[in-house]
Amino acid sequence: MAKQHNYDESKVKTLSSLEHIRLRPGMYIGRLGDGSNIDDGIYVLLKEVIDNAVDEFIMGFGTRITVSVEKNTVKVRDYGRGIPLGKVIDCVSIINTGAKYNDDVFQFSVGLNGVGTKAVNALSKHFRVVSMRDKKFFEAVFVKGKLAKKREGNAPNEKAGTYIEFEPDPELFGESVFNGEFIEQRLWNYAYLNSGLSLEYGKKTFKSDRGLYDLLESEVGSKTLYDISYYKGNHIEFAFTHTENYGETYFSFVNGQFTADGGTHLSAFREGLLKGVTEFYQKPFSGVDVREGIAGAISIKLKAPVFESQTKNKLGNTEIKAWIVNETKSAVVDFLHKNNTAAKKLEDKIVSNEKLRKELNAVRKEAKDAAKKIALKIPNLKDCKYHLGDKGGEDSMIFITEGQSASGSMVSCRDVLTQAIFSLKGKPQNMHDRRQAEIYKNAELYNMMMALGIENDIEGLRYAKIIIATDADNDGFHIRNLLMTFFLTFFEELVVAQRVYILETPLFRVRNKQETIYCYSEKARSEAMERLSNAEVTRFKGLGEISPKEFGQFIGDNMRLVTVNIKSMKEVPDMLEFYMGKNTPDRREYIMENLV
Repeated sequence: MAKQHNYDESKVKTLSSLEHIRLRPGMYIGRLGDGSNIDDGIYVLLKEVIDNAVDEFIMGFGTRITVSVEKNTVKVRDYGRGIPLGKVIDCVSIINTGAKYNDDVFQFSVGLNGVGTKAVNALSKHFRVVSMRDKKFFEAVFVKGKLAKKREGNAPNEKAGTYIEFEPDPELFGESVFNGEFIEQRLWNYAYLNSGLSLEYGKKTFKSDRGLYDLLESEVGSKTLYDISYYKGNHIEFAFTHTENYGETYFSFVNGQFTADGGTHLSAFREGLLKGVTEFYQKPFSGVDVREGIAGAISIKLKAPVFESQTKNKLGNTEIKAWIVNETKSAVVDFLHKNNTAAKKLEDKIVSNEKLRKELNAVRKEAKDAAKKIALKIPNLKDCKYHLGDKGGEDSMIFITEGQSASGSMVSCRDVLTQAIFSLKGKPQNMHDRRQAEIYKNAELYNMMMALGIENDIEGLRYAKIIIATDADNDGFHIRNLLMTFFLTFFEELVVAQRVYILETPLFRVRNKQETIYCYSEKARSEAMERLSNAEVTRFKGLGEISPKEFGQFIGDNMRLVTVNIKSMKEVPDMLEFYMGKNTPDRREYIMENLV
């Protein structure tokens, strides 16, 4: 008879809140990661600490925040009111403690879940907080969430405010490293969303006087068809202009939180913009024609934001729609009345969009008629059961692979519920500097676009992640570049919304009879060879060389993905022209100097 395990009172555990955070960090900060992705956990910790400092500025206290990262220790100092001295320990260690529940003290906060700095404390090897207030201070030091020491006294020369330093715990985050560029990107967002706030990091100061106007100008540069339209009200701020790019690109925020997937505030802004334009011109323009080529930024302040997911990527509040539509419409009409040149150029753009759309529709019809004759199903697509919009669809993904051998390994080890595979027959066409109509003349790209569901609008996207999975050789890199050119040229907003990824697969397998190690770099291979005696080394030249049994672990829970990220939209045209345009002497020289 099998041995029975005693299930009694002694087996029931009650974890303290900080112990629970350490045991289940993913519930509080999402992915852990190693710092190579802007969404990795160490940046969430940094954000939580800076958010508190920014909240002080929003409430009218302190216009300066200093941030430094030395090795892996982060230091943040604000000049706000300082945490009330008697509550310092509670505020950084007891969940559901804080002033953000009190509307009189904090009106527009993203967190509102009382976890913020408690999560930072619990997940740090070392955490120190000092509050300075009324010429006195209170300091507390924690180790892995447990109080190690505290002290208090007079601080006659210190300005009021809060100082926090922390080091992410390597037991949880491994050898994670902060990327300075990611930190700077976040600090610019704080500056753009909080005009007048000054953030200092290293020798740089991040400050914006014109808010979202500055954000949009930094993103689209001088490639605008007319001067940026900018409006700032009590609870809403927005900026927009048009460029020659395809699609719509938006940067949307709620209480300072970037909402990568938009939500009700963004859809209300888009509707208000259309209503303002049609009212001003007194013409029934189509929303598609008005918004094609638009670049916009919108930020709202909301007392009780409701997000559709733990990561706060999409706003769900429906009661805000009417006032955002009306305020946006009025501001757009006002802008067009006061700016005759912009009004004329916008009208020309809309008329041009309408003409191109009608041309495109004719090409679409031909392509669809031709496709119907071939097959109703999309060739080379092995679909999954759940898609975006379905329950469980947030985990859906599509792998774009080259050739049947790579997709063959994947098909037999994928999760059929959430993992789809689209295999390319060969190298896709270079779409740099091509018109959108040419997609319909290329069966490969047309089928891929239909598989993704983005023909009419990126809101039709069927998968949460688009993952480029090509071989780690020259041909594979070339196909990867051609696919990224396709997305950046016609569907840039998918990249901005961080929907496009590159799959990292191992370059080497080092094994002996006892152990197998997969290596993603030559350095890792050398280290593995030193560790294992009598090791056999295999170099994977293509994905098809990895057996289905092995491949399963590379697209499972420990899948390694690199987000396709762009610093700013304005860099895209020049970057694509350099890498994917005509073969100029500059490019030839660059290739010769950087041949691997």
